[in-house]
Amino acid sequence: QVQLVESGGGLVQPGGSLRLSCVASGSIWVIRNMGWYRQASGKQRELVATVAPSARTNYADSVKGRFTISRDNAKNTVYLQMDSLKPGDTAVYYCNAEVVQGPFRDYDTYWGRGTQVTVSS
Repeated sequence: QVQLVESGGGLVQPGGSLRLSCVASGSIWVIRNMGWYRQASGKQRELVATVAPSARTNYADSVKGRFTISRDNAKNTVYLQMDSLKPGDTAVYYCNAEVVQGPFRDYDTYWGRGTQVTVSS
């Protein structure tokens, strides 16, 4: 099995910053794409950003220029640096990873339990 554990959420004022972390552990041979998604109250879960093993990144238009995703492959960890936060960024943020558990096997997608980010004055 594979577990993803997020940390770093909390309450921040508009214009502030937070850094989220997510560590993957368990039966891992290699991790393909890693990413962050978010779900605001009453809304569907949406993509925030993804990062490939090569460090190539992809961002939602709403966070471009404000959020930065990165990963440490040696630590099976993905980060999300969030700057210039807005009230509209308030949501539960979920970590996501495509994990291959052995050679000649396809990947499975795993999710963390989420961490709350609240942007409010």
